[in-house]
Amino acid sequence: MLGSKCVLRDLCGGGRLLRNLHHMQRSFGSSSSSSLTSQSQHGGLRPGLPQLALRRILSYDRHGGLRSGLPQLALRRFLSHDQSSSSRSAHMKLRTRLVVTLLFGSGLMAAWWWVYSEKQEKLRQQRIEQLRRVALGQGTFSLLDHKGQRRTKKDFLDHWVLLYFGFTHCPDICPDELDKLSAVVSKLDGDPSLPPVQPLFITVDPERDDVAALASYVKDFHPRLIGLTGTPEEVKHAGRDYRVYASPGPKDEDGDYIVDHTILIYLLSPDGLFLDYYNRMKNCEQITESVRNHIRNYVPLNST
Repeated sequence: MLGSKCVLRDLCGGGRLLRNLHHMQRSFGSSSSSSLTSQSQHGGLRPGLPQLALRRILSYDRHGGLRSGLPQLALRRFLSHDQSSSSRSAHMKLRTRLVVTLLFGSGLMAAWWWVYSEKQEKLRQQRIEQLRRVALGQGTFSLLDHKGQRRTKKDFLDHWVLLYFGFTHCPDICPDELDKLSAVVSKLDGDPSLPPVQPLFITVDPERDDVAALASYVKDFHPRLIGLTGTPEEVKHAGRDYRVYASPGPKDEDGDYIVDHTILIYLLSPDGLFLDYYNRMKNCEQITESVRNHIRNYVPLNST
């Protein structure tokens, strides 16, 4: 009798357990499905995750079978792992593109610099050939300096020279240009990597600019400035070699006059040839930089 009661009690308990399980499945099945559908629509879960495993996770979370934070943490880790993998892949692709772009840009810059250097070298060689053929500055002169010593062009070979033609009675232009020339020479003297540049002043007014007049005049400018004068024929010959225009104007009641002449500063190479010129529009800084570049890029004629 006691055994029969135990059997009946077990059967009733098993029935109640089955009914409870069936009721739990019907009540929470729809909510789990809707939750799954909602999360799938919002991209929260991957479509390939088994439905049964998800139901179990949600069911355990609803009924307290596990701590509620654990299933969500697992889901977050699963989803964040997929997102971090995609982020790392995108980062690697971006870095690869940047490296390729930098390499390509560096190659283009190197090619451009090579073409530019070749072009500059070709232009420099062409200029040297033109200087060999041009008559400007290839002649010679023989004049007296402001100390009364005879000077020829050979005395200034192997030196860089800045040459200006003018006259001592010039009211403003000649003093301004000689001040600028002196400032250029002083700036170049401040660069120890450059050889000294010799400033020269040749008069276009030999009738008034004798040795004494030049000696008094050059003292107002650079201490290395050398003034040169001579007979009208000697002065004219020196100016013609550099195609200098000079024409005395009419005399006033006091016998004073102005000489109209070319206003240029000439740069002569150590070969004694004309390399460049600078008009009144060029300032001290521009002339200094130009002379510095000519000196640094200088190619002696006898080396080509």
